[in-house]
Amino acid sequence: MSTLRATDRWLLVLTLALLCAGLAMVLSASSVEGLLAYDTAYYYFGRQLVFAVAGLIAMFLLQRTDYRRLHRWAPAAAVVAVVLMLLVLVPHVGRDPQLTHGAARWIELGPATFQPSELAKLALAVYVAQWVDRRQGRLRSFSDGFMPFAIMLAGLLGILLLQRDLGTAVVMCAILVSIFFVGGGRKAHVALLLGGLLAAFALFVVLESYRQQRLTTFLDPFKDPLGASYQPVQALIGLGSGGPFGIGLGHSVLKYGWLPEAHTDFIFAVIGEEIGLVGTTLVLAAFVVLTVRGCRAAMRAPDRFGVMLATGITTWIGFQALVNMATVTSTLPATGVPLPFISYGGSALAITLAAMGVLLNVAAQARDEPDSRRTDATADRGRRNWRTPFAGSRRGADIARRAAGG
Repeated sequence: MSTLRATDRWLLVLTLALLCAGLAMVLSASSVEGLLAYDTAYYYFGRQLVFAVAGLIAMFLLQRTDYRRLHRWAPAAAVVAVVLMLLVLVPHVGRDPQLTHGAARWIELGPATFQPSELAKLALAVYVAQWVDRRQGRLRSFSDGFMPFAIMLAGLLGILLLQRDLGTAVVMCAILVSIFFVGGGRKAHVALLLGGLLAAFALFVVLESYRQQRLTTFLDPFKDPLGASYQPVQALIGLGSGGPFGIGLGHSVLKYGWLPEAHTDFIFAVIGEEIGLVGTTLVLAAFVVLTVRGCRAAMRAPDRFGVMLATGITTWIGFQALVNMATVTSTLPATGVPLPFISYGGSALAITLAAMGVLLNVAAQARDEPDSRRTDATADRGRRNWRTPFAGSRRGADIARRAAGG
């Protein structure tokens, strides 16, 4: 059976549907800005379409490539991703932060820009999945499992905060911690990691005045609707003005300069304005079903590496979508996180589609694996066992001893 026929069709259809919806919304939300800045309403749409085609090619190639081959290339890919993330901090290599509101996140490649942190999401998800897989018997140890992972996470967090990219840092931490937990990390260690991350993020908010302002705006968005709260207030107005069915695709008022970043981080508000509650609910439902299918692929993966890889990718897309939609609806403070598949951003779109190719391949491998060949060590199906899916060797020995009546 071919990979395309064996793969999870729900994952494939949802990915393509979200991609098409994203292209349509980018065309609508960016048309006015493109016309004013570049004399064509199709400027941003054309660039997004190019990256969409590149991403689809990468997705279908990775869909047909056994994900186990990524195991050997994981360390090299992680090193390349980290080096590229450091290069954005080098003057005359990374894009001038003054052009991007003080953020240092992009490398200019002629007329195009590339955001290395998007590549790092995929590269580090693969690497940490491989790293956890290799430490199967030592992951529950404080010195051999928790401490190396915590140091690795702290280093990555430091680089992202030097780039002034707190949103990506939050998403990246969610990806890596989920892999660590599913790989068998102790619940106490995971709780310690989460507590440390919350303390670190709180400290970073206190140290930066603009982050304090975002938090104040979040707590009372209508306190200064024409100043600091302007963007979230306009997003809420757009969502409310759409009503149940919207004012019509392409008829947005927000895109006429009323909502900053209408085609990027706040495109969900334009969806609500143009297509209404029906449109936003469909988008939310698509991400929910995609996340459920991704979790299903993870639980049915034929080996530990596949389980953790599928978990990391699913967490990435599901959690990032949740953060973006929560930001637009003022449920969370503004973080600058795009909506996967839908927001404008070429490198983000292409890498996310490539990640979906890996997830589709994991799903296809699971379909080809008969149930009788899977063991309890493959995945936790979440029935009576609420513990982490991969416990240490000690717990496995205890289970074997009980089964033998010892």
